[in-house]
Amino acid sequence: MDKRLFIKSLGIGGLAFAAPALPASAAAVKETSPNLEKNTVQHRVWINPDHKETAAILQPRYAAYRKAGITDIMFEADSEIHFKTAKANGIKAHRWMWTMNRGEKELLAAHPEWYAKNRKGESCADHPPYVDYYRWLCPSKPEVVNYLKDQVEKILSLDYVDGIHLDYVRFCDVILPVNLWSHYGIDQSKELPEYDFCYCDQCRNAYKEKNGIDPLQIEHPDQSPSWRKFRYDRITNVVSNLSQVAKKHKKPISAAVFPTPEIAKRIVRQDWTNWPLNAVCPMIYHGFYRENVSWIGDAVAEGVRGLHGAFPLYAGLYLPDFHGNYTDLAEAVKLAVQNGAAGVSIFGEVTPEVLRVLGESV
Repeated sequence: MDKRLFIKSLGIGGLAFAAPALPASAAAVKETSPNLEKNTVQHRVWINPDHKETAAILQPRYAAYRKAGITDIMFEADSEIHFKTAKANGIKAHRWMWTMNRGEKELLAAHPEWYAKNRKGESCADHPPYVDYYRWLCPSKPEVVNYLKDQVEKILSLDYVDGIHLDYVRFCDVILPVNLWSHYGIDQSKELPEYDFCYCDQCRNAYKEKNGIDPLQIEHPDQSPSWRKFRYDRITNVVSNLSQVAKKHKKPISAAVFPTPEIAKRIVRQDWTNWPLNAVCPMIYHGFYRENVSWIGDAVAEGVRGLHGAFPLYAGLYLPDFHGNYTDLAEAVKLAVQNGAAGVSIFGEVTPEVLRVLGESV
């Protein structure tokens, strides 16, 4: 499977834990959230910039994007020419950053102790789950939080970067989307210990101090509400810390998350409706959950209800799931907007037909 396909289906996952207190609610950033004009639809797109492309190539492309209602681009890598050309066409340029999944060789070599451990005691540093690049940091470690804050600080210090977009801001998938089970030869009808994180000493001790028991001593830790909440709060704390950095720079912070609040909590420990963000892009990739297009509207509605107006939601759509059916894509965009989305966020090849569909919705 193509690495980026797996990344987007699981991570864009699938985003320092200085021991500061657990975060303010999402409502805390409501005042700084971008105010969308009433009845205005705005779209976004995830892109991995090609560093060989010139401004002459990019100028007409980004002009066409803006004409189709794309107002924001999340770039997976730094590229001053891409960022500046997008901005010159009235598009905000955000840096898309891998957050908890960090497999850089230098980091692995220097700090293997920063990595999360599963219920069997295996570390992501030397036992990555599913695929080799799945190297998950532990959110309970202050050193990890400070490292991530430094990364965001460096990114937002660049004057051509308009905002930070967090990906993989979660724990490892304890359960994969059902359409991937056969690919990996796994039956995940229940939580399996080798995919259940984090059980490092720091997480276990912090939980025990509050709840009086080591999570490894819980008979069925996968069924413990308090152990689940502990992990939701660990990730929320990371987001809160990174949000403070963004606020200092007066730049927006957004995140790619799992498709609905319920799914996100259940399979990756994300409590994203309570994060201090300026926007969220749930990956409502219907094909990975073996759902039809109508589910996109249901997923959007669930997310919007959970947010209570704290910040806008952009429905993440995975273009390969539409198999070139632009009627279905148009229906997906319509359902997303009708159910309260501020627009959609596209992952896949942005063709003239895709731009036509987006343009007809604004």
